[in-house]
Amino acid sequence: MINKQLILLLSSVFLGMALLSGCAGSEELRAPSERDMEYLQSLDEETLRSLDTDDDGLSDWAEMNEHNTDPLSADSDGDGLTDGEEINEYETDPNNEDSDGDGLTDGDEVNSYETDPLEEDTDGDGLTDGEEVNEYNTDPLSADSDGDGLTDYEEVNEYNTDPNNADSDGNGFTDGQEVEMGTDPNDANDPPFIKKGDLGTVNFDFDKSNIDEAAAKVLNENIEQLMNSQKFRIRIDAYTDHVGGDQYNLRLSKRRAESVKQFYIENGVSENRIESRGLGKAPQPCMDQTEDQGCRENRRAESHPLNPYQYEPNN
Repeated sequence: MINKQLILLLSSVFLGMALLSGCAGSEELRAPSERDMEYLQSLDEETLRSLDTDDDGLSDWAEMNEHNTDPLSADSDGDGLTDGEEINEYETDPNNEDSDGDGLTDGDEVNSYETDPLEEDTDGDGLTDGEEVNEYNTDPLSADSDGDGLTDYEEVNEYNTDPNNADSDGNGFTDGQEVEMGTDPNDANDPPFIKKGDLGTVNFDFDKSNIDEAAAKVLNENIEQLMNSQKFRIRIDAYTDHVGGDQYNLRLSKRRAESVKQFYIENGVSENRIESRGLGKAPQPCMDQTEDQGCRENRRAESHPLNPYQYEPNN
C-alpha cells in the first residue's frame, strides 16, 4: 500500500516538472519592439544568432559579442549607414560616425558625395574631403575643381587664389598660366598686356612717308602702352595704295615703316624692341580708290604687339 502511494506521489512530481519544463521551453519570443538588452542577454547563443532585432543585417549575437554595436539600433553611431552596411559593405567603423576623421560622416560620404569613407582626402589634392565640402565648397572628387592647372590645395594654401574660379583676377589668364608665367594671379594688371588691335594704325598722304600731326598722336598713344608693357616687342607693317609700280611702292612702304620706327625710338622705345617691314601695296585695294590718288586707307603703317608670353588671354 505504501509503495503504491509513493509511486503515485513521485509520478505526480515528475509530471508537474515535465509540464513546467514544457511550458518554459515553449515560451514565445518577444516581438522586436518589446525586447531590451536585459531580455537579449537572457537568451542563449543559438537563439541570438537567429535574431536580428534591429534589422540591420547583423545578428544580435554578432552585435553583442563581435562588433560591440547596439543590437537594438540599426545605426549604432547615427551616421546614416546601418551597422550591417558598415561591417559587410564599406568596412567602416559602426561605432564611429566619421571613420576616416575627415569631417564628413560615413553616410554623407557614401550617399551624398560619393567620396571614400576610409580615405580622408579622396581626390588626393591635399585638402580633406570635409575641408572641401564644408569650408571651400570645392569638389572632393577633383584635385583641380576649376580646371585651371592648380590643385585646390595649391590655390588655398600657396597662392591664395579662388579654387572655384579658373581666373581669380579676371585678366584672361588662368591662375595656372599666371603661376607658370611668373605673374600674380591675384592682380588683374599683371601681366600688363597689349592685345591684338590695341595699338593704333597711322595713315599717310599720297606718295608721302612723313609722320603728320594725326599720326604722331596715334603713335604717342601706342608708345604709352609699350612703356607700360616693357616685355612687349612690336612689329611695324607698312603698305601703299595701288597707284604706281610695284617696285616703287615697295620702296615707299619701307620708308613709311622706317619713319614709324624712328618715331618710336626718338620717343623712348628701345630699338631692340622694334622690327619693321615694308610690304608694298596693301593686300586689298579700297573699293573707293581713285586712279590718281589711290586710297588713304591703304596708305598705312600697322603696329602689331608681339606677345612675350606663352599664352594669350581668353578675353
